[in-house]
Amino acid sequence: MTSLPLFIAPAKFDDAEAALAQVQAIYRSSIEHLRDSLRRFVAGEDDGQHVRACYPFVRVRTDTVARADSRLSYGFVAGPGSFETTVTRPDLFASYYLEQFRLLLKNHGVALEVGTSAQPIPVHFSLAEHDHLEGSMSHERRLLMRDLFDLPDLAAMDDGIANGTHQPAPGEAQPLSLFTAPRVDYSLHRLRHYTGTAPEHFQNFVLFTNYQFYIDEFIKLGHALMADTAGDYEAFVEPGNVITRRAGGGALPGDDLGTPPPRLPQMPAYHLRRPDSSGITMVNIGVGPANAKTITDHVAVLRPHAWLMLGHCAGLRTTQQLGDYVLAHAYMREDHVLDEELPLWVPIPALAEVQVALEQAVADVTQLQGYELKRILRTGTVASTDNRNWELLPNAGPERRFSQSRAVALDMESATIAANGFRFRVPYGTLLCVSDKPLHGEIKLPGMANTFYRERVDQHLRIGMRAVELLRQERPGALHSRKLRSFAEVAFQ
Repeated sequence: MTSLPLFIAPAKFDDAEAALAQVQAIYRSSIEHLRDSLRRFVAGEDDGQHVRACYPFVRVRTDTVARADSRLSYGFVAGPGSFETTVTRPDLFASYYLEQFRLLLKNHGVALEVGTSAQPIPVHFSLAEHDHLEGSMSHERRLLMRDLFDLPDLAAMDDGIANGTHQPAPGEAQPLSLFTAPRVDYSLHRLRHYTGTAPEHFQNFVLFTNYQFYIDEFIKLGHALMADTAGDYEAFVEPGNVITRRAGGGALPGDDLGTPPPRLPQMPAYHLRRPDSSGITMVNIGVGPANAKTITDHVAVLRPHAWLMLGHCAGLRTTQQLGDYVLAHAYMREDHVLDEELPLWVPIPALAEVQVALEQAVADVTQLQGYELKRILRTGTVASTDNRNWELLPNAGPERRFSQSRAVALDMESATIAANGFRFRVPYGTLLCVSDKPLHGEIKLPGMANTFYRERVDQHLRIGMRAVELLRQERPGALHSRKLRSFAEVAFQ
């Protein structure tokens, strides 16, 4: 026997708000059933029944390829047929789902079908932010839970859709979104683990950095902005979900639940929140392409409007000075962490809107224009390597490849972040700051590095934040370019 919530049969909707309300009702019923069953199980009850609840699904069927506007990059299906996806967390993704539903209704003129899917919700994904019910159980009781509740199934979470390798089985609907509900839930839990903050705090513009110095400046700036009674940002959130509200704004229920962690998580995140989620999230990803891939794998499910890399790099040209900026317009990928998902023959194009915003931001903050701006800013290829000590290799192979690629800078993360942005259809960009020149005898020394950090980090961060301000002014949908979409693309952004 299996214990199930009340089954909600598929129904058709020609109104986006009504479709969303049905998704919310199905999800709420499923989650309440799982949580109630788990509470009773933890309390010692056991009737031997398997407990199951399933995600809502959304489906659209169409027999035409016609759509309202061929300039759109998303919001329409690729051709006639049946397209479907499971969905989760309609509280977190309410505005996102509403936009996708409205576009499908507008562009195809057919009803949306919403119902209960056959995809089980793993019991771990039903727990609320502060639920730790399973922590009080004995080892034997936890083993029994595996027999009575559905656990995460990795087969339902692969990235075949995003990678372009997914092949629907005969009779199976084609995908409607890049990520299935279990894949989204998995990443939401990973974000809590790696960043120390809840997914609800993440904003639509994300800055990644590879140095804590940038985070220190972001924290100082965040608290300064909160001390000002005026401004667009409503709160500053730090690891442990510690929330500082803007002066005069007043605390909200739940603000006091945050607790500073005893030690920082692996990739701590900080959030300058705006009411419309168009604020800025900044994450210290540390050093290396593995971290860069890991965090972007998970942030991607939040469907941000853009992510930018701000960090240090090695300058490769004699004409560069410490503190100069490099705006990446191409990437030489020697990071290798995405070779299976995104082959090296796939080009990673520069995105015009992001490039223009970054260059304009440098000009705005430094007050340099035209030919003078070129003195501190160079546009060119950035090489990313997975070998931090490439300089110690016994031959000139890396140096020769960097020269042949026309690279002007070298780091370990930028190509990974850009490539994963391309892979997951998230607009991306890179602005680096030269902190050493190993090919020219200028290596990082403590005194030199400390002076460099003091002089450049604050300015570099302000440039990144100014770029976000400029990107925020773009018309809705402009950032999510058609150049990031494949032949047979999913409808959801």
